[in-house]
Amino acid sequence: MVVNVCKHCQRQYISVTKGFCCTRCRDIDDMRFAQIKAYLKYYPNSSAYQLAESLNMTVYTVLKYVEEGRLQFGRGRFEQLEED
Repeated sequence: MVVNVCKHCQRQYISVTKGFCCTRCRDIDDMRFAQIKAYLKYYPNSSAYQLAESLNMTVYTVLKYVEEGRLQFGRGRFEQLEED
């Protein structure tokens, strides 16, 4: 068992594996990622700052998705990881 801290509400929760958000905040996380994914579809060469400004979120939020492995840099821009 691993004690994690939710990146949205900062509450501690226990899970079997390392996680980034609690079950209460999962919908928020999925919604934000869907916004980023849709934005990058139309503007694939966007920087973290451009994403944050356009989607009204912090650069830190965008960079957390990179840290989590959900986004990656590719030739100077963000790209979505290929699904298995």
